Amino acid sequence: MAQRRHILIVGGGCVGMYTAYRLQKKLGPGQATITVVDPQSHMTYQPFLPEAAAGWVEPRHVVVPLRQVLRKCRVITATVTGLDHARGAATVQPLEGEPYEIGYDIVVMVPGSVARTLPIPGLAEHGIGFKTIGEAIYLRNHVLSRLDFAASTNDERRRRKALTFCFIGGGYAGIEALAELEDMARYATRYYDNLSAADLHWVLIEAADRILPEVSLPMGEYTVRQLLKRGLDIRLHTRVESLTDCHVVLTDGEELDVETIVWTAGVKPNPMLANTDLPLDERGRVVCDATLMVRGVAGAWSAGDCAAVPDLSSDDPTATCSPSAQHAVRQAKRLSDNIVRSLHGEEPRPYRHAYVGSVASLGLYKGVAEVYGVRLKGLPAWVMHRTYHVSRMPTFNRKVRVVADWTLGLFFRREVVSLGQIQEPRRDFAAVAQRTGRPAA
Repeated sequence: MAQRRHILIVGGGCVGMYTAYRLQKKLGPGQATITVVDPQSHMTYQPFLPEAAAGWVEPRHVVVPLRQVLRKCRVITATVTGLDHARGAATVQPLEGEPYEIGYDIVVMVPGSVARTLPIPGLAEHGIGFKTIGEAIYLRNHVLSRLDFAASTNDERRRRKALTFCFIGGGYAGIEALAELEDMARYATRYYDNLSAADLHWVLIEAADRILPEVSLPMGEYTVRQLLKRGLDIRLHTRVESLTDCHVVLTDGEELDVETIVWTAGVKPNPMLANTDLPLDERGRVVCDATLMVRGVAGAWSAGDCAAVPDLSSDDPTATCSPSAQHAVRQAKRLSDNIVRSLHGEEPRPYRHAYVGSVASLGLYKGVAEVYGVRLKGLPAWVMHRTYHVSRMPTFNRKVRVVADWTLGLFFRREVVSLGQIQEPRRDFAAVAQRTGRPAA
């Protein structure tokens, strides 16, 4: 390496943070400077969002502060809105102020994914996503506030509407969020003298003819049976036509009045990729070769949800790696090592990892898992889920805090209180201030 190179990492999510963390350990200050740009100042470990929403894990413990971990990197809290790789320049929009450009020598394009939405009337106005810690906190408070409202009203129609919870999308995010929140709400009803678990109506809507496509069909069917035993309403091969005014109209002719609509129907690559000169596939992903280098573009790398990376473990030559935390962590390691190798004039190595299986939590002591072809159900699967994900949680600090949360949860009652005031913290103060400012009659 003749000169110090500037490495720009676009995105501080799982791949971005792990890549920067490994690069700062392998490259000295005289070899490279590393800049990480992300709209958030933290990385969210998304597999723990359902448990954070259900109250098993403190929300602060499932996020990793970037500046705390990336001590040798420059962290910019902003959004990259465009990239001109031919000039080696990225356009950055800070949270406040005017946009500016950052020059670089090497770019790592890992902005991740966003919710894949559809043009359904009412979705933008009433839908709640489930990809960020803010959404998880909001959903927890919202569900518990609906129980508070239902227990305090004499309007039977509004009561039924408040106690109907609709989840759209039967992948891992949807199933875990549904199962964990239903488990939490079921527990919470013991503290209401006029509510019971039977009063709650949980609905899952899935357009395909099965749920959890990441696992085998028998495991998906087992999950459906377990959810049905808990009284959940599972609608397979069903689509949503409209969500206007929280009135759900389904293609099977059913109509529901709800106050909670959670959208977990998949993800798509970050749309900002369209504002770059990098090659994209038909799904909007950055086209990479097996080494994680952007195909045909020197000095550009990508991985994770936003990248089309060949799956060398598959017999299908057109197969690409699935957007999972399992691939993200391993790709970040290979990506950072390949960047170091290329800086030293060595050939990068291809990424190859056979998908070992999946684990999912279905609430306290309940889960499904399929690892190396071995199928686990119930308690063993739940233990496997927690063990696997805590092992993948970044930093020893966060691992200890998550395990401490779980341990305390085994000995003390679950906290099921709505902190809904944090959604609108200035409302009460503003109302008082407005009344005080009015002239006397």
